[in-house]
Formats: sequence, structure tokens, C-alpha cells
Amino acid sequence: MSGSSAGGFTQKSGDGDAPTDSADPRTLNAHGRPLRVTLCPVNTAGVPWTTAESLRRRGVDARLVVFERYALHPEADVSLDRSGSLARRQAVQWRALAKLLPQTDVFHFVFGLTLVPRSLQFPALRLLGKKSVMHYLGSDIRGKTPEQLAYGKKAGAEIVGSYDAVRWVPEAEVLPPGIDVTQITPSPPSDRTKPVIVHAPSSRKRKGTEHVIAAVEGLDADLEIVEGLHHEKAFECFRNADIVVDQLNAGWYGLFAIECMALGKPVVTYLHDEAVRRTEEAFGTTVPIVSATAETLREQLRPLVDDVAARRSRGAASRAYVELVHDQERITDRLLDVYARL
Repeated sequence: MSGSSAGGFTQKSGDGDAPTDSADPRTLNAHGRPLRVTLCPVNTAGVPWTTAESLRRRGVDARLVVFERYALHPEADVSLDRSGSLARRQAVQWRALAKLLPQTDVFHFVFGLTLVPRSLQFPALRLLGKKSVMHYLGSDIRGKTPEQLAYGKKAGAEIVGSYDAVRWVPEAEVLPPGIDVTQITPSPPSDRTKPVIVHAPSSRKRKGTEHVIAAVEGLDADLEIVEGLHHEKAFECFRNADIVVDQLNAGWYGLFAIECMALGKPVVTYLHDEAVRRTEEAFGTTVPIVSATAETLREQLRPLVDDVAARRSRGAASRAYVELVHDQERITDRLLDVYARL
């Protein structure tokens, strides 16, 4: 929400504003004014900020409120900058909620977190007639039991980012992470005889980095491991890649792979077959990622290393896939449908 600052809240639009006759009805609240959405309370992987910006482009009065700004993704309209004891931090959170309630029609919670304790958050919203969604982003649900995730059922809707994640929250809406594809200029793989393979692990253990290193040692290629860089600098490394290896354990792909596909790079990662099948059925397309395990990685990489045309063809298919499945405007359109059904 433009005009907000780290210490306070500014209401950009609300019930006093004149209705917009030509607006998409999904972007209006019950009073015919711009729908007011508060995303909170973290900016995990930059997904909430991207969502807020896209909603604003549609005319929604959207804001992102975070507990604190992240070093790698500091974007937010308001940061509560909590400090001190648990009681003091809770007091800050409750004051924020009190200010946001009259400015908000829909609370869009992310990463399994709420502004105040979940046991009190949802009853308070119900009491005041406020709508909510719970948007999971991956590690917040992976491997957890239905009992551990039961809190999400108290929201008006649940959202997950893939048909792999939906196995933990079967009733959830599947909205893949969105990016502004128009802002990423494709950079097809080069014709190097010794291609550059880029791997950017957030955690070497979780991403299977030791297996990536071992697999590339047997190939005529250079491996570049990107770690600890600010996103802009890391992105330039991605742009220089000929082939990208994401992870070998999780069973699906994340924003790193999405951005690299948008650049027109062939991506190799471990995918669960059932999630691939459901994704292809849902979007009417083919997932272009090359699936590999620690045991098969070298042989799956070899055709891409040996053949410039193969990696360029796979890269072009990757770009087309992201334009269809991960374009933020498409995702926002589906999110507005979710809000309309609350």
C-alpha cells in the first residue's frame, strides 16, 4: 500500500471512496468500493509482495504487513519491527490487528502464520465478519500431519502452490507461484562446447548438492554453485547458465526453477510423477523439466551437456510453460476467484 511506513498504517481506499462502475466485480467489496486485502505477516520468497503488487494493478486496495523485513526480501508496505519480550511483541501484533480490522475485507495469511495467535485470530475475524485465506508456501506444510494442519480449516479457503503440495492439504486451491514474466528477458543457453551448469542451494543437504557435484564431475561441463548472494546478483548467474539443476529430494520445484525457466533455461530437478500428471491435466500442457534422482542425474544431464540444440529446445519449452502456468496476472485472476467465493 503506497504511503504506508514502518510505524503506521495508511488507508489508501475504503468505504468512503466512490465506486468504480467499470471495475471487475471481483475487485469490489460488498459496498461496491475497492476490495481491501491485507497480506501478512511475512514476505517468504517475495511471493506475498508480488501478490500484493499484482492485486493493486487490478484496483484492489492491497497491503503487505510483516513482522519484520527479511534481508533477502525486505519489500513490505508496513513492518511491525517487533522487539523485546514475547508479551511486548504480542502487544505490537494486537495493536496492528486493531488498526487493520476496519481497513480490511480479506486477510490473506501466508506461511501458516497469522497476525495474532491462531487460536484467537480466526474467532476474532469470524466475530467481526472478516474473511480470510491461509496460503501455504511449502516447508510450512511438508511432512506434517492433518492434525498439525487442522488450524488452516478455520480460514475461508486454503491455498497451496502445486499439485505436489496438495497431498498435505487435499481441499486446498492450487495456485502456482506467480512471477512477472514480462520483466524477464529470455537468455537462451549458449553454444559453449563446455556448458555452465548452475546450482543454487538454499541448503546443500536439502537440495542434494553433494550428488550434483558428483554427477557433474563425470561430464564435460563446468559447475557453478551460487550461494549467499543477493537475488539481483544471483539472477545474473542464472542468466549465464546453460543448464540449471534445482534439487534432488523435494519432489517439486520452486521459484529458483521458475525464474530460470522464464530465462529460457533447461531445468533438471526431482519431480513426483503424480504431481506431474495432475499439473499437465490441470493446465493442458507438458511439464518441461527433466526429472532426475541422485542416481540418474548424470545420465539425465548428459544429453543436455552434449547437444546445444537439445538444451535450447528444452529452454524454449520452459519459457512457454512459465508464461502459461506461472504468469502473475493469470495467478491473480484465479486468486480473485478465490476471494469472490469466500
